[in-house]
Amino acid sequence: RSWKTTKLLITMKKIILLIYFIVSLQTTFSQSNNIDTTLQTIIAEKDDYKRIDMMIHFFGMTSEIDPVLDMQNAQKLLSLAKKNKDKITEAFALSEIGYDYRAFGNTAKSLEYNLKADLLAKKTGNEKLISHTGLSLAHIYKDQADYSKAVGTYLSVVQTGSALKDNILQIWAFTSLGQVYIRMNKLDSALVCCQRAHELSMQIHYTDFLSNNLRYLGSIHGKMGNHALAVGYFDMAIKEAYRSNSTRWKNECYTALAEYYHDIHQNDSSLTYAKKAIAVVKNTPFSNKTVIPAKLLLDIYENNNSDSALKYFKVYRAANDSLFGTKVIQQTQVLKFENEVRQQEIATEKVKAEQQRKQNIQYALLALGIITFIILFLMLSRRHITNTKLIQFLGVVALLLVFEFLNLLLHPFLERITHHSPVLMLLALVCIAALLVPLHHKLEKWATHKLVEKNKAVRLASARKTIEELEKN
Repeated sequence: RSWKTTKLLITMKKIILLIYFIVSLQTTFSQSNNIDTTLQTIIAEKDDYKRIDMMIHFFGMTSEIDPVLDMQNAQKLLSLAKKNKDKITEAFALSEIGYDYRAFGNTAKSLEYNLKADLLAKKTGNEKLISHTGLSLAHIYKDQADYSKAVGTYLSVVQTGSALKDNILQIWAFTSLGQVYIRMNKLDSALVCCQRAHELSMQIHYTDFLSNNLRYLGSIHGKMGNHALAVGYFDMAIKEAYRSNSTRWKNECYTALAEYYHDIHQNDSSLTYAKKAIAVVKNTPFSNKTVIPAKLLLDIYENNNSDSALKYFKVYRAANDSLFGTKVIQQTQVLKFENEVRQQEIATEKVKAEQQRKQNIQYALLALGIITFIILFLMLSRRHITNTKLIQFLGVVALLLVFEFLNLLLHPFLERITHHSPVLMLLALVCIAALLVPLHHKLEKWATHKLVEKNKAVRLASARKTIEELEKN
């Protein structure tokens, strides 16, 4: 009986597991269908600014909670964008992938994708998109301690956000500016930026990235010596991180609090929060975030506990090598150099395009002027211009203008096909002259002769009419 009961329980357990597996598959399939439907809706939106807002809302906090899922969604969006030749959506997707690589600690890949996104965004000319991709690129500059570039980009985003009345753009930029100014030890500027970000967040009830800003406010007040305010802001930041369920922000809040306690020589508290910072990202995509807390623990333990010091030294070295290894730094430097060259090329292309545009306008005006001159000449030569020599002279001028204009148009084409070779250019010009000169003379004689004869006929008819009227009188 006992054996039959056990067998029944095992069977029931298997059935329950099977049902759970089927439900899980259905849930996953349903979520996948919902995501695909949402992405199709985004692609179908015709208004560029609305489409960007939809993408910002869709990706939202996903990268802070599950960067793997976020990257999968961004890859799907990228494929749809390329299929539909949607450059704005393509640039956004590239930027999102770059942001996710940064979350994984892969700086070189992050910079690669962000540079592609930034270049494509600038080609579209959409200010909101340029600011969005610029923000992701500025985060890389901030991580690499290139603060001048980071600050310049963030300030540009603030200006664009203000012009577009986009508070979210301004919140992101002010928050990141606050972090940069903290690192530069410009605490007054950092406090102004973070307070402004907090004010805007409260105005529009936007709390997605509030944990970040509260953490920076805690760090600022900690450096200013305001202990109660610092701890209060850190506590609020941790609560916000748990409310948003962001593993990354939990780690960063614990790390910031551990650093603060280490700075004021309260090592017991620093140890507690540094260990929490490591534990919360263990076996997650954010495992690279163990660098700073592991270094704190190593500094605290190295003089009094060799086993713990060795343990956290291994953690620190593994995470640090993945983020700041020689190969990573070299790849980042190469990408930065290539981007600078590419930006110079874009600037040169813009100058050339502007010059070409001006030249095209001049050609169009010249063509219009020549056509207008010929029409007026033909109209006036019938009645108003009576001098034969003047008709012949203006006819020659009109033909010269036409032929010289054709020569002007042909000259750049000849330079391209002859590759600026003087000998080939001379031969080509001689051939053109051999065709144009005889044609010019024939047209000149024909045109002037016709116009003179026509003018004479008109004058004769007018004279006859006058004589007839006189005779009647």
